[in-house]
Amino acid sequence: MAGVGPSVIIAVRHGESEANLAYRRAGDTPLAYDRGDDEVTLTEHGRAQAAALGRLLAALPAGEAPELVWCSPYLRALDTWRIAQATWGVHPPPVTVDERLRDQEAGEFARYNPAAIKERFPGEPERREAEGAWAYRPPGGESLADVVARLRDLLADLPRRADGRRVLMVAHDSVVLGLRHVIAGGPDAELAAVLEFAPVLNASVSVWRTGGARFELVRFNDVAHLGP
Repeated sequence: MAGVGPSVIIAVRHGESEANLAYRRAGDTPLAYDRGDDEVTLTEHGRAQAAALGRLLAALPAGEAPELVWCSPYLRALDTWRIAQATWGVHPPPVTVDERLRDQEAGEFARYNPAAIKERFPGEPERREAEGAWAYRPPGGESLADVVARLRDLLADLPRRADGRRVLMVAHDSVVLGLRHVIAGGPDAELAAVLEFAPVLNASVSVWRTGGARFELVRFNDVAHLGP
C-alpha cells in the first residue's frame, strides 16, 4: 500500500541561464534567441549559483540532506544539479530525470523575449490579459494550469517511489510556482493567486516538510545561500 509521500520536498530553480542573461540585457529591444529551450545552459554566474547550492547541501545535517533527486530534462536544470552535486561531494543519490518537471512550454514564443513577442505576435499580449496569466496558452504552448496538471501527476507517484524520503527537485520557475499551488491543495480556480509569489529567483530554494498528512511550507524562494 502506498504511503503518504516524501517527508521533505526541496524545490530549486536552476541557476542563471544564458537566455536569462540575454533577455535581461536586451530589455525592451526585441531579441530572438538561437537555441531551443531545452538546450539553454548556464552562464558563469549560474554555475557559481549552482556551486553555492552544493555548499548549502553539504552544510545540511545528515538527517536533512536529500535522499532522492528528481530533475527536469532541460540542460540548465541538469547542469545545475551536476555542479551542485560535484560541489556537495557525496556519492550522488538516485536521480530521476522526469519530463513532468520541464519548464512551461512556450510554443511559438520559445525563442523570443517579451518585446519580440509583442512585435511578432500582435494581439497575443491582449489575449493573455483577457484570459489571465495562469490560463493563457501561447500558440503551441502550455498554460500554468497545464504545468499544474502534470505536477499533480508527478506528486501522485511519489508515495510509491519516495515514501518517507527527502526529495530534491531541480527545475524551473513555473514548476516551483506550480508546486506551491499543488502542495497547498487549492482548487485551480485559485491558481491565479500563486502568481503573487513570482518571480521565482535563479537557484532559489523552497522547502516543504510533513509530519503526517499535510505539508507545511518552511521557506519559499530563499536565496540566502547565494550571499549578498
